[in-house]
Amino acid sequence: MVRTKELVAAGSLVLALAGVTSIQVQPAGAGEEPCAARPSDNAVIITETCVDPELTNPYTDKDEHRTITDPVTKVKVSFRYIHGGFKDTDARFSFYFPSKADYQGRFLESTYPTIGEEDAEPSTIVFAISHGAYVVSSNNAGGVPVSPTLGGYRVNAAAAKYSREVAAKIYKTSERPRGYLYGASGGAYQTIGASESTSGVWDGFVPMVPGVPNAIPSFMTVELLALRELHDVLPKIADAMEPGGSGDPYADLDPEQQAILREAAKLGHPLRGWWQYATLTGGGFFAVQGGVKILDASYVDDFWNAPGYEGSDPAVQALRVQHDTTVTQVVGKRVKKVVLESVPDGYLAGADLVITSGDAADKSLVITNVTGKTVELEGGSDPEVTNAIRAGDDVRIDNSWRVALEYYHRHQVPSPDQYGWNQFRDAQGAPVPAQRSTLVADTFAGVSGGSIPTGRFEGKMIMLASTMDVQAYPWAADWYRTQAQGFLGDQFEDSYRLWYMDNADHDPRSAESIPNRSAAAHVVNYDSELQQALLDLDAWVTDGSPPPVTTSYSVDDDSQIQLPASADERGGVQPVVTLTVTEIGKRRASESERAEIGVDQKVTFTVEAEAPPGAGKIVGIEWDFEGVGKYPTRTEIRRIGRRIELTATFTYTKAGTYFPAVRVTSERDGDPKARYRLVQNLGRMRVVVQ
Repeated sequence: MVRTKELVAAGSLVLALAGVTSIQVQPAGAGEEPCAARPSDNAVIITETCVDPELTNPYTDKDEHRTITDPVTKVKVSFRYIHGGFKDTDARFSFYFPSKADYQGRFLESTYPTIGEEDAEPSTIVFAISHGAYVVSSNNAGGVPVSPTLGGYRVNAAAAKYSREVAAKIYKTSERPRGYLYGASGGAYQTIGASESTSGVWDGFVPMVPGVPNAIPSFMTVELLALRELHDVLPKIADAMEPGGSGDPYADLDPEQQAILREAAKLGHPLRGWWQYATLTGGGFFAVQGGVKILDASYVDDFWNAPGYEGSDPAVQALRVQHDTTVTQVVGKRVKKVVLESVPDGYLAGADLVITSGDAADKSLVITNVTGKTVELEGGSDPEVTNAIRAGDDVRIDNSWRVALEYYHRHQVPSPDQYGWNQFRDAQGAPVPAQRSTLVADTFAGVSGGSIPTGRFEGKMIMLASTMDVQAYPWAADWYRTQAQGFLGDQFEDSYRLWYMDNADHDPRSAESIPNRSAAAHVVNYDSELQQALLDLDAWVTDGSPPPVTTSYSVDDDSQIQLPASADERGGVQPVVTLTVTEIGKRRASESERAEIGVDQKVTFTVEAEAPPGAGKIVGIEWDFEGVGKYPTRTEIRRIGRRIELTATFTYTKAGTYFPAVRVTSERDGDPKARYRLVQNLGRMRVVVQ
């Protein structure tokens, strides 16, 4: 909380600037007209000149010189840190200004809806400062779950607008700073919402791994359904999609399993994404399932009792567990585990522990794991509930909601343009399963971004999406592109780009964040594509320099994104990589995704890599011959260019099946010593050692 003595009255704000003469800045928007609401959805439209009626009085309480180091690149920068907020609200902001000599007239602002802290991440700060931009960072008024009215885009906009007033005083210039907003996943909803509900606040936007309006919770529930129904055959599915596999994940599955896999694929779950089946949990399902229960409270009863739902199927009924028991022991001071008198057999993952007696009666918590008679509760459980549980309390283990929600996506069919759901329509276009009266996803999308995405954005946009994204399915970016193209018409190519990243997942740093030791052998990070997009966006805005073209792609009958094999045809910014075995011993090998060799037999690998036109040059080659997610071997590139072909040798000393990988890095200017904009891709194959 801001200390009262640090607030300055009389309608003005005094910035106590360290080491320089104090200056005065008028409150943002003083004397201007209030921002108006959009008639179609009542979203407040923020312009460069209007005043948000709930964010009228900015203040600062800190102004310091600081130094910070990027933990990834080890780059160290110094900057001026200014912290503040908006009076009579929970909205806070932090600004990070480079020196006047380094400043290039722009600012960068990242966002994510559930973040309630205003201080930016070190890597965000260092990249911006080292590229002549100041950073704007807000707390979304405590986060969208706390402040759904202001958290979507309005605090971000108010902070961005006010930052320009502060920058004018610091840099002593009237030149308007160019501004860019970006965010991944839920941050993409916010970024898109801002692009569609503001004018003149930002100049460009980089939404990453977006979802369609109807994504939450359907993209989560279909994964959970597939994880349960396909549990025993997921290793086969993953192997079929690995290099050197059959390429047909439906082979060897029974008709029911084929139908479930196809349902997930058509809704958008990438077939190649099943490589990480052992650690998939439905993404953010735990975070949103409570909201579904509130927004559609009657669904569970309808599912189990009304016609048109799967709850009437005897096979589904057999999954249902409703077991009464008693707490015998509470484990830990802050309860996250309880020991029960009895625990039934059956499907207990994600079931509810309903407290039926004691101080916490009528409350429920989600079960995340069961070991014997010990039940582990979801980590974000309400402490008021968990702390009230006592030994002797009666409870019920009830998976009715969990099972019902695994089919929820079938009962949430949106308009046909969101084509992943059209599999649930009949020949006349009508939904076949029973439908709920409302689409709860509209609420989730509308709250997260402040409005539901439509494609009607202002400014310039570079959208990033990943072909192996198992949370925000890849076709969602194609959906938005189609909507934007319909809105912009002839202006589309002057305002929008979509870059697909192959061998990339949901998180910008998935190679480190996925809980799988070999993750880095399957996916690459895409934070460098973000860095490049931000700089390309600024050049596009500043002098009209067009960024690299939109990635060429197609969407197949299973809603899977398919990319061309050549860099020239594919476009975008990511290098295209091919890995093959070209020699086994001294014998020439056929170039394919699969090679069979003997123990202690030397093999020669060949990597071919090419950057798309205008995207950069190849500056790095790293080898992971055993496919374990580590790259201990590097090959020197003697002649840096857009295309390379190099070889490396390795000898396998143990029998087994290996998936060697080569990681290729490109950089726009061909600088092998660069710390940023190092765009990567993988080449992989299968080696069977007998």
